[in-house]
Amino acid sequence: MRIARFVADGDPRFGVLGADGDTPIIAPLKGDPMYAGLELTGEKIILDDVRLIAPVIPRSKVIGIGKNYSDHAAEMGGDVPSEPLVFLKPNTSVIGPNEPIFYPAQSSNVHFEGELAVVIGRICKDVSEADVSKVIYGYTIANDVTARDLQAADGQWARAKGFDTFCPLGPWIETDFDPASVQIRTELNGETKQDGITSDMVFSVAEIIAYVSSFMTLLPGDVILTGTPAGVGPMIAGDQVAVSIDGIGTLTNTVVTLDD
Repeated sequence: MRIARFVADGDPRFGVLGADGDTPIIAPLKGDPMYAGLELTGEKIILDDVRLIAPVIPRSKVIGIGKNYSDHAAEMGGDVPSEPLVFLKPNTSVIGPNEPIFYPAQSSNVHFEGELAVVIGRICKDVSEADVSKVIYGYTIANDVTARDLQAADGQWARAKGFDTFCPLGPWIETDFDPASVQIRTELNGETKQDGITSDMVFSVAEIIAYVSSFMTLLPGDVILTGTPAGVGPMIAGDQVAVSIDGIGTLTNTVVTLDD
């Protein structure tokens, strides 16, 4: 099932994606399905008549996992971590599909990082690897935008990864998805830059959630970014970046400056 968050005429709403014959539609839900369940309103809206926005705005946190593909660790000039390398992004960095990524004046080297993202569905702590599926609501696509020069200068990653608009998510949440071995591709202006597969992760989704929940309570709507494969690189104003994951879809955003 694909659950999206959208705007038509009014406030953001949630809905389930489907089709009416050959026409893609969205069937609105009553309230937030993570809390209110899947109760349809009975409406059907043509998908082209709505604007999709970030499928979740974490009430608490976005958790990133660094260097979780050995080829990416190598291209960054570092070793593969012996345990998951955890960082945080603020929820104010989240934007949705087709929303602009703002290039900050403080940086001259902003990179794309296409990633699989996990959406947590319930309060949990000390989750075993065997029980991880019980706490996952679904999966979506992320772009862990990073100011690479600030990352190097600061020695920690809060500023480099925390700017407003530096966490595009979407286009929807896929609840029926196996993350074990799916392809992740990132295109910059139509040219493939990243082409990886999740089976190459150093730490699996189950290992990541078990590790993070061992020291941090996870809340409904928290998002975990699972790392990026090799091929990260710079973006400039005017560039379009599209991250695709088989079985989910494509997340597309354009880079702009604050003057645009």
